[in-house]
Amino acid sequence: MNHVAPFSEKLTKKMNNFRNYAHPIKLGQISFDSKLLLAPMAGICNIPYRLLMEDLGAGGTVSELISCHGINYGNERTLEMLKIHPLERNVGIQLFGEDPDSMARAAEVAESFGPKFLDINMGCPVAKVVTKGGGSALMKEVQSLAPLFEKMRSKMKIPLSIKIRTGWDGNTRNALEVIKIAQDSGIEWVAIHGRTRTQQYTGLADWDFIENLNQEKKIPLIGNGDLHHPFGVSERLQKTQCDALMIARGALRNPFIFLESLDPDYASTKRSIFLGEDYWEVIKRLRQYCEETFKEERTILVQLRKLVVWFAAGFPHAASFRSQIFASQVLQDCMNISEDYFLSLGSSQKFINYDEVFMSSGHG
Repeated sequence: MNHVAPFSEKLTKKMNNFRNYAHPIKLGQISFDSKLLLAPMAGICNIPYRLLMEDLGAGGTVSELISCHGINYGNERTLEMLKIHPLERNVGIQLFGEDPDSMARAAEVAESFGPKFLDINMGCPVAKVVTKGGGSALMKEVQSLAPLFEKMRSKMKIPLSIKIRTGWDGNTRNALEVIKIAQDSGIEWVAIHGRTRTQQYTGLADWDFIENLNQEKKIPLIGNGDLHHPFGVSERLQKTQCDALMIARGALRNPFIFLESLDPDYASTKRSIFLGEDYWEVIKRLRQYCEETFKEERTILVQLRKLVVWFAAGFPHAASFRSQIFASQVLQDCMNISEDYFLSLGSSQKFINYDEVFMSSGHG
């Protein structure tokens, strides 16, 4: 493992101003560094991104969803997704599938890679997952949940959690029923996204519904949905009865969201102290993590491109920057373009219209 270059003294000082507001928590048997966790996002939450988010204040992370069948078939790419970096402190692996025996066998393999916990994906709304009986489809067959949970737990030594939605559709918002089954089956905690499967990522997350669940739950509940900006996350932290919150898409446009959300007075200003030069430091570290994780330069380039364009969202001339980045076919060109752009921003602030639909196809 290569030495990780430290952030500059200037950026470190900025970050430490917020770390004073972070307090460790326990969810069941597991300790996390704060109440703000990184939600699993398909195609995003690989080793480099998880490491970076822990560096930038995430109290814990979860892998992208991983197929139990891919694990059991010994698919090389799937097994690569199970790997955990020695520097990761509070990471879980999320599995998806529909068959208890297959999920239990996959859980044994996944546990051998050293995560702190395993998580069952019961919230993914994507058709290719749902049509096979996984993801959100599991919420339609509640009678099958207890056997699934118990079968997996019988093969595991580490905690098991689940991530769900409010229900399949507006007429079957059965999250409370699922939570009661989970707590009777030894599930450690439940994370809930405040939309139904049929909503996908349209409309708004129903936080009133989530908060009402807290009145009857007996195990930790983690709230998730529409936590896109620090002032919104901070406000939710102040009034939620959830034991923790999960941030997904909001961390793509603002990698500092976990830190900025911790200080309620700062978050309410809606202005960031993190500037273009700070983003450039983050990108350099992300490159190092990518180079440690992936063998092919093309893979590193693809991973960097998709993230640095999100980081630019809201800054001046971001559209032009995106065009240049996606046109770059060499890793060093991508880095040079990024350096020129972010260092040219000076004291420019981000201005993001949070009312606009953001990644409606969904990741978290």
